[in-house]
Amino acid sequence: MADLVLLTPRPADDASAALVLPGLPLLPHRVSVSGMDVGALLTRSDSETDLVLVDATADLVQARGVLRSLAALGLQVPVLAVVGEGALAVLDEQWPLDDLVLATAGPAELAARLRLALGRGPRSTGAERAGAADPEDEPEAIRVADVVVDEASWTVRAGGRALDLTFKEFELLRYLVQHPGRVVTRDTLLQQVWGGDYYGGTRTVDVHIRRLRAKLGPERESLIGTIRGVGYRFVGARGPERPGSVPD
Repeated sequence: MADLVLLTPRPADDASAALVLPGLPLLPHRVSVSGMDVGALLTRSDSETDLVLVDATADLVQARGVLRSLAALGLQVPVLAVVGEGALAVLDEQWPLDDLVLATAGPAELAARLRLALGRGPRSTGAERAGAADPEDEPEAIRVADVVVDEASWTVRAGGRALDLTFKEFELLRYLVQHPGRVVTRDTLLQQVWGGDYYGGTRTVDVHIRRLRAKLGPERESLIGTIRGVGYRFVGARGPERPGSVPD
């Protein structure tokens, strides 16, 4: 029997554990449910926590931030992310975790993943798990016109103003900005942003493009050009934002 901590944006009660990971209450582990505040773990001794689960089923951006904070703390316990199938397309080396488990996993699969993670222990600690051992490895912010996409902090600024984007809006804008001047088809955007297992139509791309243009504002909405019958193109010259640069 292990002591598990589940960090979730849901209410911090036992019912949330069953909502996030239905198979968890069926296993013989002690589960403590807490909010998405890593500070709660600092009040617990190492002997009180064997493994941390982070709920990434509701807000991927928030979950990624929590995972990076946990990595920076250098906890000597394995960290697992609980994800939905739609998140598999966006997980990469920038997510500091030891393993992941689908929210739909049955008790047998969940028990096996927990057993393996507990047996291996954390893959690394501190700056290594945060991916920050070498500052030069951090992705540079990409600047096109006066739009700055910062992958390290997952923020977007336009004319120096922070934009309030959803996760998909951020991913869509990031992909377009990474390919300035290139015509990208709707099917390509659907594949790259929503993943190959997404069964919705390309209309989804059009809806998100409209929302992006609205948030960029009338003075910048033309940065995302429409190629009728094909797709979209982000216009402008690309360049990394240099340290100390001042937003327009």
